[in-house]
Formats: sequence, structure tokens, C-alpha cells
Amino acid sequence: MRIAACTLALLLSAAAVPAVARDGRDFCADRPGKGTPPCVLDQGRVQMELGLFDVSRQTQADTRTRTWDAGDLLVRYGLDGLTEVQLGLPVWNRQQVTDRATGARDTAQGVGDLTLGLRRSLANPDGSGLSVALAGFVAAPTGARGIRADGFEGGVLLPVSVPLNPDWSLSLTPRVEWVSDADGDGRHAAYSMVAGLGRDIGQWNLGAEIWISRDDDPDQATTQSTLDLTAVWSPPSLPDAQLDFGLNLGLNDDSPDVAFGIGLARRF
Repeated sequence: MRIAACTLALLLSAAAVPAVARDGRDFCADRPGKGTPPCVLDQGRVQMELGLFDVSRQTQADTRTRTWDAGDLLVRYGLDGLTEVQLGLPVWNRQQVTDRATGARDTAQGVGDLTLGLRRSLANPDGSGLSVALAGFVAAPTGARGIRADGFEGGVLLPVSVPLNPDWSLSLTPRVEWVSDADGDGRHAAYSMVAGLGRDIGQWNLGAEIWISRDDDPDQATTQSTLDLTAVWSPPSLPDAQLDFGLNLGLNDDSPDVAFGIGLARRF
């Protein structure tokens, strides 16, 4: 939690001073939503994105699962104008599974897994026009017991964004991952697609996404789907910062019923 507190203090203190963008690229954050933007940071620039608080609930036939996250940190650094590296760390996570019949609870909490990522622009790194990128990541099982994955995991993404007109934009993020089996013995593939629409309204950007994910776990394959609504506030006096909100609504039984999160981001 100290990492999250220090990061928040840095973001707020920096955001308190009006900033002027040092390059022509619009501010572009990975937050909120499940989709990934194809934009890449300019050379030498650093961007910090912090999930202040996220909570979700999923009710199934036998269990009810509640998850809380605080300090979900992502640090991005631009290498050459076309490439950026990323470091992600969920600072604190708590998961509680309740047996609906007996009321018994199983709780796990602690730091999450460390993730290292790379994004390379294939077209329009500033996110303008038809923008495309190729991204990959590796996650190391560094988290607390009950939180971490059973071994290294990774994935590849192909983020795409297309402006439909001066106000509306379309985004797509196909993704393939290599994840741990539920029993901890082996790996399997998982696939997902995010399709979203976004619209600028004054200082706000409002978005809606449909997320579909297929996990081919040998024990029990599952398909999840959610409708995700996002709102991002970017005041004109702070062109290098944003405050964001996200609301996710489950569309099937395998998905969390509802999730809500608040976060912010700052470019330096």
C-alpha cells in the first residue's frame, strides 16, 4: 500500500500544476475499460496510471465471490516514438469466496503478480487515423499466496482504433493468452475480444465496450462476457492527466455480476 500512496501523492502533486504537452500527441491512457489503445508514448516520456479502487461481485449457484483492488499501478515509458515498455503491479488485492449454503468464507489478499509488457506501433503511434499496434506481456508469479498465478503467464494483443467521425471512434482489441490450468498443473490458451465505441463530449470521453473471453481450461472451459461503460474527464488546464470511472455489467453466469472502478493517470 505504501507504493500506491506514494504514487498517488506524486500524481496529485504533479497534476496540481497546469501542464503543457511537450509534443503533438494527445493524452492516451490504457485506463479505464478492458480494451487496449494502440497509441504509444513519445520518446523519453513516462506515464503513470493508477487504479484507486476497484470492486466486483459474482454470484453463482454455490458461491459468492467479492474482489477488491487498490493501487493497481501501470508505468509506461516511451523508447523511440514507436515503442514503449510497461511495468504493471497490483499493489493490493483481496478476494473472498463465500459458500452460500454454509456461510463459510475463504479469503486471500496481498500484492498481485508483476507484469512486463512491450507495445510497438504499426501505424499512427499518436492514435490518430487508423492506428494499429502489436503488444505482448509476461506475468511473473510474484503475488501473495492465493492471489498469484501458478507459474509464468503471457499474451499477445493487436489493438486497433478507427475514427468514425470527429466525435466518434471505434476500437478493437483481439487477445490471445497462455495461462495456468485451474489445478496448477500445466498451461492452456485463453482468447478474448473487446469492441468499443467512444465519443468526446466537451471535457469528457464516454465509452461503451463489449468484452467476450473464452478460457479453454481442461477442467472446465468458460466463456465470459460483459458490457463495460467508461467515463474519462480531461480538464483543458491539464492536457497530460485524466480522472476515469468504469462500470462493468455481467452478461452471462460465468461473468462477474457487477464491477466498479475509479482511477487516474498522468504523463510526464
